[in-house]
Amino acid sequence: MDPRVTEGMGTTGSAAGQAPLCQSADAVLLVRPTAFGWNPETAGSNAFQRLGGASAGPDRVRALTEFEALVGALGSAGVGVFALDEPGPSACPDAVFPNNWVSLHHDGTVVLYPMLAPSRRIERRMELITGLEERGGYGVSRLLDLTHHELSGRFLEGTGSVVFDHAARVAYACRSPRTDESVLRELCEELDYEPVAFDAADAGGVAVYHTNVLLSIGTRSAILCAEAVASAERGALLERLQAGGRQVVTISHAQMAEFAGNALELRARGGSSVLAMSERAWRAFGPAQAELLRGCVDAVVTPSVPTIEQRGGGSVRCMLAEVFLPLRPGEASAQAGP
Repeated sequence: MDPRVTEGMGTTGSAAGQAPLCQSADAVLLVRPTAFGWNPETAGSNAFQRLGGASAGPDRVRALTEFEALVGALGSAGVGVFALDEPGPSACPDAVFPNNWVSLHHDGTVVLYPMLAPSRRIERRMELITGLEERGGYGVSRLLDLTHHELSGRFLEGTGSVVFDHAARVAYACRSPRTDESVLRELCEELDYEPVAFDAADAGGVAVYHTNVLLSIGTRSAILCAEAVASAERGALLERLQAGGRQVVTISHAQMAEFAGNALELRARGGSSVLAMSERAWRAFGPAQAELLRGCVDAVVTPSVPTIEQRGGGSVRCMLAEVFLPLRPGEASAQAGP
């Protein structure tokens, strides 16, 4: 194993003899982009964010239309969808990306994350978690609050920064201004996962701001922009991803720039698998790559979200906070819906 791929071994992962966790969630939390717009605070560290070139009409109106299309597509595919409104007055242009401030885990843990942009920190609203609990019948047993790291300039932006291999209990993260390795290690110690940190850059040599634009891990497949990963770390990372029996689809810098790495596998009612990504991302795959991905899931959902991608710098996966929380005793199933 290359020493630059930083890992924490010991009692985590399969070595601990723990039962594997389900890789894909059967429900997601989304937040409506009622105040969506260009955020200059985030543009400096997000090379995917673009100010010009959008079609006519207010960003907010277009973003809401794209959001509702995603909600409808996931619901039609059988995925549980909790599409919530921000409670009370707010001005959160990036609220449509809740996965950056919260993650919801199999054991009932809710994690709150430190975020780089001060304007994004007000997105963390416990009313949204309470609403999810009430509507879904979920049980929360622990709150892990990492937000104090903001005071020291250390950040870890949820499942933007961290891509979880739940089955193997491994947490992958590429180092960047938004992803601090020390916070990753603390998270993994609390959740009993193994941290794997690495360096990655876009075609221009700029650090990739979030891991989930270059890496996606499903049950039977993974997507990785291998050429973005530092050459000294690339082989070890590919080896880790392939060790679980997954087929790895490697994408180019150009495909990553089209959000081809920003995908998320989910579970539908009945247990079938659904791969979600944007139409733009899906078009970026070659025929052989698309065929391989189709062969690893039961359905592919590809809504179009161009305004959110261009102005917000994030795509479909960034809009989805997976809900792994257990149901409360006596609750038969989650009551999802718009």
